[in-house]
Amino acid sequence: MYEVELKVRADHEDVRKRLEEAGATRVGTVEQADVYYDAPDRNFAETDEALRVRTERSDEGTETRLTYKGPLVDESSKTREEAKTPVADSEELEAILAGLGYEPAAEVHKERTRFRIREYTVTLDSVDGLGEFVEVETEVEADIDAARDGARDVMETLGLDPDEQIRTSYLGLLLEEDASE
Repeated sequence: MYEVELKVRADHEDVRKRLEEAGATRVGTVEQADVYYDAPDRNFAETDEALRVRTERSDEGTETRLTYKGPLVDESSKTREEAKTPVADSEELEAILAGLGYEPAAEVHKERTRFRIREYTVTLDSVDGLGEFVEVETEVEADIDAARDGARDVMETLGLDPDEQIRTSYLGLLLEEDASE
């Protein structure tokens, strides 16, 4: 499975108006705490991979997922192979990861409000320490180019410029921010 994603900095107020005009369906709001891990056998920053444990809180409850993100697969989006699975016991998962030599490296906290337009999820992200972003994404098994082109169309519908996209993850942006201080 591939996650095809475009992300830009944007003021949420303007985007909300355009989402309404475009007939988007509001899906809901969640709070996420992402813990990224370092591997004992390779440097994920160098290989452009990530291992993440995400805890998501919403009105429906709390869910934890383990996610592996592979390296970016193209130059024009944040498309990457992704594998994820729900976790029943986050404390046991932490013990497993520690036993295998994986160590927590950084955390990212955000509030996300999601909308649907066609087969795309539009997410308004407020990221602690970084500000406001908009992501347009979908998951596909193949035909990454068509999915990316569709994501660009959705961005343009929302008055956003897909050529201003940021291919760096929130983790990477936070690490850059910390390094510049």
